[in-house]
Amino acid sequence: MKDTILNQTSLAEVRDTFQFLDDWEDRYRYVIDLGKKLPDLDDAEKIDLYKVRGCQSQVWLVPEKKDGRLSLRGDSDAHIVRGLVALMLLIFSDKTPADILKTDARAILDELGLAQHLSPMRANGLFSMVERIRAIAADAL
Repeated sequence: MKDTILNQTSLAEVRDTFQFLDDWEDRYRYVIDLGKKLPDLDDAEKIDLYKVRGCQSQVWLVPEKKDGRLSLRGDSDAHIVRGLVALMLLIFSDKTPADILKTDARAILDELGLAQHLSPMRANGLFSMVERIRAIAADAL
């Protein structure tokens, strides 16, 4: 089984690292490094069904349901966005659909200060990912 971001890093570690890093340039590099830890999706999974609409870059999220929980795998063609995908997986993956729908991703992103430090297009794409994950969870209920 491929090593995933979820067994290498936790959301708490991301919060701690963001508090430790003063400079947003360093925080962006950290987010890009998170993206580098994601296993690549197979080309066969980079299809319209898994594509996230509303992102400037290409983003794919592949859901898998097992034992009542949803896990997500994802990828992007842009380094910073791939890091944002990794962050979304840390926030949402391996939860029940009901727990995903209860998760306030905007509050987490606000706490990290991430949304206000992204370009408007990237922030819109990030929230498109959140909405896509919520839709996947709603469909799984």
